[in-house]
Amino acid sequence: MMIAKHSVFMHSAFALVLLCFAGLAQADSKNFGEYTVSWSVLPSTFLTPEIAKENNLQRSKSIGIVNVAIMQTNADGTLSPVAGQVEGQVTNDIQQVRFLAFRRIQEGNAVYFIAAYQYGTAELLTFNLTARPNGHDQELPVRFSHALFND
Repeated sequence: MMIAKHSVFMHSAFALVLLCFAGLAQADSKNFGEYTVSWSVLPSTFLTPEIAKENNLQRSKSIGIVNVAIMQTNADGTLSPVAGQVEGQVTNDIQQVRFLAFRRIQEGNAVYFIAAYQYGTAELLTFNLTARPNGHDQELPVRFSHALFND
């Protein structure tokens, strides 16, 4: 099921890189009935220089990337990407809040949202995100914690 969930991402070189590192980065999803929000978190150094340049991202040992996709469940149970909007913030363990500037990326049928953020090694960060599919007022809140380690 996980492969079917994320098969849409395979159309994108950037998303493919994110999936290749899913074992090293956090990759997860939350179901909201008709919609599913999927996300992954990884150090920007996991990106190849070419992918980073193509997506205007800086590679650094202190910059992380969060990737979010909004998926809609089809009648046959498969998931399709949908456009929308993602907003969010990240909070460290001493409650310092940083807002995330998500950018929408569309490559073929794949639609996803990425944001870069700074982190300290082993710093536990809590992400509070809200996804909104186009044409719907429904807010899809996602909250998760993650720590990255400098290589």
